[in-house]
Amino acid sequence: MKAAAFDYVRAVSVDEICQLLAGAGDEERKIIAGGQTLVPLMAMRMARPDLLIDVNDVAELSGITDQGTYISFGACTRQRTIERSDLVSSRVPLVSKAVRNVGHQQTRNRGTIGGSIVHGDPSAELPLAALALDASIVLRRASGEQEIPIDGFFEAAMITNIEPDQLLTEIRVPVWEGAGIGTGFQETASRQGDFAIVAAAAQVQLDPAGNIGRVAICVGGVAPAPVRLKVVEEKLTGGSLNDVERAVSEIDDEIDPETDVHATADYRRRVSRRLVASTIAEAMSEAGS
Repeated sequence: MKAAAFDYVRAVSVDEICQLLAGAGDEERKIIAGGQTLVPLMAMRMARPDLLIDVNDVAELSGITDQGTYISFGACTRQRTIERSDLVSSRVPLVSKAVRNVGHQQTRNRGTIGGSIVHGDPSAELPLAALALDASIVLRRASGEQEIPIDGFFEAAMITNIEPDQLLTEIRVPVWEGAGIGTGFQETASRQGDFAIVAAAAQVQLDPAGNIGRVAICVGGVAPAPVRLKVVEEKLTGGSLNDVERAVSEIDDEIDPETDVHATADYRRRVSRRLVASTIAEAMSEAGS
């Protein structure tokens, strides 16, 4: 199939984008940067925007900067740029691990962090890492901007809490300080590069005794949106590697998988338990080393 007819404008500033979004009226106006999700949806006519706003010329929407307590990602920063960034790998290594699992290199060459966040695919890797690290996002409209926590932004599969007149401009990922920090990211897919059937992200910080002083765990593909496993985190805090299996056994109370053409709900439950346990073990091993 081919996309339905649409108008196109190549924006040159954030203010211009916001004005275009504010003036939509009854029209549907969509932002395009990498287009790795939007273009296939348009080709299948699952998305039919009246106006496509190309934001690739807006330089202020791209880039990675160290703001001390957090790393700032411009929404249009390419996934490949993130993958190659020494700043990201040293300060927020979980994001580095997550982005390496996104599609294929050709996908990452064009795909953006903002596109992945705003589309909210429940199996997508970057939303998992962002949710685990308590990221916040900056949304801009003609009347001003607001910063909101990413927890609560993902509403359902491919549905996020962004208004039609809002533009995602920045993702702010907090940095964990101190020693004894380790990360883990694992997923299972039909083939390498395919979307994840189940994915898990974990970050831990060990206390001086070698026990878990702080932990963050997220899992994707097991609910209509990525899930932060807060009950499992609570049970692991203060514990050790020996407590992982017991804590992960509580996962069924926090996830709500569905059966589809790729996997049954029961398969997703079983895989999520093993994958989360393995991801935590990976993070703890790295922290201990």
